[in-house]
Amino acid sequence: MLNEALLRALESAEGPPLVAYKAERSIPLAESDWHSHVRGQFFYVEEGLFITQTAKGSWLLPPHRAGWLPPGEMHTVSIAGPSSGWGVFIAPDAAQCLPNYACVVGVNDLLRSLVTRATSWTFDEELSAEQERIMAVLLDEIRRAPVESLHLPMPVDRRLRRVAMAMLERPDDNRGMEEWATWAGMSLRTMSRLFRQETQCSMAQWRQQARLTRALERLATGEAVASVADALGYATPSAFVAMFRKAFGESPGRYLKTVGAL
Repeated sequence: MLNEALLRALESAEGPPLVAYKAERSIPLAESDWHSHVRGQFFYVEEGLFITQTAKGSWLLPPHRAGWLPPGEMHTVSIAGPSSGWGVFIAPDAAQCLPNYACVVGVNDLLRSLVTRATSWTFDEELSAEQERIMAVLLDEIRRAPVESLHLPMPVDRRLRRVAMAMLERPDDNRGMEEWATWAGMSLRTMSRLFRQETQCSMAQWRQQARLTRALERLATGEAVASVADALGYATPSAFVAMFRKAFGESPGRYLKTVGAL
């Protein structure tokens, strides 16, 4: 949980250009309302599963991954399971070298060590020349961090968004694409074309990513693989594990336990 001094730093461009913190284990809150912050946020999850939504879609942040939100980005946040982690708040001027879009990235040992060093700095003093050099390396490591495919783009078209929300709310619904098109009041050809145009992926690919979203959310709370597979509409747990392994390169258990030094 962030203390009041950290929250004040998040909402001010004054003071040090970079403020680092470590958040101790806390009980998750309900999903936040839409909001934004003055500073950019780079945050690493040690425990829990964060789901961040922006106007362009949802991002999953499982354990041992980090997320980036640019300054002023409107978003919501929900957390599954008790959570802990660390991160940095970056003033708008210093964040200009970083991506201007939200994303999920891998974290290496150097970046982790740099943030640990920065957590000893005070919030109300300008950085020394040595600290400025450390910050420059830290920002460069964030900029170079590998982006991971944990984004779920949301379509803009009202009919497509209705289909997308239904798939998210009922991931076990195995209706075929023709049935979804009829339900949305569109032809299959139009629905497929518009969906790919607005999300850059097919509906089948999107539905699989949506199911992965729900899978990670459930797995992070300790739910059994067999239960998750059933909730997502898979005929057997092995079919679900095969899909998960194809997407992430390892089993659900190993994925959530892996310490992400990429």
